Amino acid sequence: MKKEQTKKITAEIKQESLEQFQEYLKNKNLSPNTIASYSGSVRLFFRMHQDISLKNLKRYRSALMSHYKSATVNQRIHAINHFIQFLSETDEENFFYLKEYRLLSVKKQQKSFQDTTISNEDYELLKRRLKADGNDFWYFVVHFLAATGARVSELVQIKVEHLHHGYFDLYSKGGKIRRIYLPDSLCEEALIWCGRREQKSGFLFLNRRGQPISTRGIHSQLKYYALQYGIDPETVYPHSFRHRFAKNFLARFNDIALLADLMGHNSIETTRIYLTRTSREQRKLLDEIVTW
Repeated sequence: MKKEQTKKITAEIKQESLEQFQEYLKNKNLSPNTIASYSGSVRLFFRMHQDISLKNLKRYRSALMSHYKSATVNQRIHAINHFIQFLSETDEENFFYLKEYRLLSVKKQQKSFQDTTISNEDYELLKRRLKADGNDFWYFVVHFLAATGARVSELVQIKVEHLHHGYFDLYSKGGKIRRIYLPDSLCEEALIWCGRREQKSGFLFLNRRGQPISTRGIHSQLKYYALQYGIDPETVYPHSFRHRFAKNFLARFNDIALLADLMGHNSIETTRIYLTRTSREQRKLLDEIVTW
């Protein structure tokens, strides 16, 4: 076995490594917010250590555990593990000792319920109110998120052309394809909307300048409408509708392996979170079951 040989990381090398890492994450179709979060974790590591060694990686984990809550610690560990994988894949000569190494996440107590996903009732209310108020743009933002399971970074890539095909494909650097299906009824409704706007091609969700709307803009506007319509804003954010898609899918067609493929998950374990019910759902189910 080769001996670990660390090297000092200069400011120039840090910046170059970070830029290459960001490109690596883009090629894996991670969202801009996720890329920014992972980059922040790498910068934090470099502020604490001048070389990448197994010892310093363990020290980094210990420091995180001393200063952050377990959820934040695991988020940063997940980011660094991606960075470790990036280094071992792209610069094996210098970082061969990282090839099989991963930082362990910290254990945290899991809740038996999940209360940050929008309920079906509130989802239907939000759609209905947006439609009634003539906010077609936001009606379709919400509808596409919940009816396709798309990430918000994927939503903004949908074009009018995709409505005619009923799907659109995302390609990673390794040639892997993730196909997102667009339900026929939704495509037909959206095409009528495009006809009223006289839009025949191009990105579906544009801002006032005619550019694809930012994911941050979507997030903040959804919070605004939640407050306006009396819906808990903690449950109204782009990823909540992705959760809604998954939970509705499993309620109607209990095939978690197929759902994992549709969601673009590499592991079914990632998909299992959608099996967790909200406390409201648990209470309703209990009321129906317990008759003794």
